[in-house]
Amino acid sequence: MTSTEQSAASRLESSADYQKTIPVKANAGALFDALTSLSGLAAWWANVTGCGDTGGELKFFMSFPEPLVIHVDRATRPTSVQWSVTDCPFLPDWVGTCPTFTITEIDSGVSELHFRHHGLTPQLECFNVCEPSWNHFLSSFRDYVEIGRGMPFGSAEDKSRRLRDGANSD
Repeated sequence: MTSTEQSAASRLESSADYQKTIPVKANAGALFDALTSLSGLAAWWANVTGCGDTGGELKFFMSFPEPLVIHVDRATRPTSVQWSVTDCPFLPDWVGTCPTFTITEIDSGVSELHFRHHGLTPQLECFNVCEPSWNHFLSSFRDYVEIGRGMPFGSAEDKSRRLRDGANSD
């Protein structure tokens, strides 16, 4: 195992990772589509190019000249999506972290999304900015899936949150 693989493995084992579980009034397929389609990702998180399928690469464009680059390690319909952050010039602590989404259909038309950002821990300098940002974007995800309108990066709701929280980057 290389040192990079060891670092990624140790991050996957951390229990201090940012985690959140949210109920969503939609079937598992709708959640999966919002996590893998470019239109879905842009509607709840940020402008994006690339491919959300297993082996794909996603580039998220925020207010910085260089994008956040994510490798899609796994996209298994309709239960899970796992990413690896490969480049993030504006939040270098994110490189090597692994956002994961686990989808469980609870009942007809109701699912649960468990999100865990492996490696995003309170020890990282960016944690105090990232935690409220993920809280916002996971609410945005739920709103997008349930009512068709999220609060992505740059939206009025996102700008208001940033002013309130004093957050300038994600």
